[in-house]
Amino acid sequence: MTMPWEDLDERLSRRTRWGAIIRKQPSALLLAIQLLAILILPWLEESESGHVVIFIVSFFAVLFAVATVRRTPAVNWLSGFLAVPAILLEVTSVITGNQLIATIAYFALAAFYLYVAYGLIAYMFEDSWVTKDELFAVAAAFTVLLFSFAYLYLGVQGLSPNSFAGAGDGPKSFLELIYFSGANLTGCGLSDIIAVGGHARAICTIEQLAGVLYVAMVISRLVALTAMRNK
Repeated sequence: MTMPWEDLDERLSRRTRWGAIIRKQPSALLLAIQLLAILILPWLEESESGHVVIFIVSFFAVLFAVATVRRTPAVNWLSGFLAVPAILLEVTSVITGNQLIATIAYFALAAFYLYVAYGLIAYMFEDSWVTKDELFAVAAAFTVLLFSFAYLYLGVQGLSPNSFAGAGDGPKSFLELIYFSGANLTGCGLSDIIAVGGHARAICTIEQLAGVLYVAMVISRLVALTAMRNK
């Protein structure tokens, strides 16, 4: 039988308390890592050292994503099977600067993040109760989808450099494609980047549909369950 923290004879240390919170609400930490990665991108993506920092943040995001998915009904070995080659390819692309390896790494990361999103959604659908961690998982799954489509766009751009137009000439940066992905996934359409290549437009259409279905299926279900519990 478990007891509330305030009823324990000995108070938990701050470190123990935060460890317990992270173990109980891993989706919150995953969400925080993803938002931190977005916020630091403007300062980092212009320099070589910045690319290393971005990789380190992405590396820990991937590792924690694996740990998060392992707590969901998703198949455990598959998360590792997708994560390991994605990490190795990204490390190799950072070290060698090889564009082909980088493109393959983008597609591998996109596949992994899509699987993480599936795992989080399955986690939210596994019962009829809404916990605090499931509420964080709503936002975490959305940001994971945002990153997965941004990596898909990077991969498409690696194969066809002229797949996107706007916001200046040349290939689009990771931050620009995250911005473009967010505009599509939320349906707000506030982006100065447009998809002009055939494959880019096809993926863009799928992302727009995914954003609509996410609101219709996931968020509406959790809102309904929360309302039923409050009654």
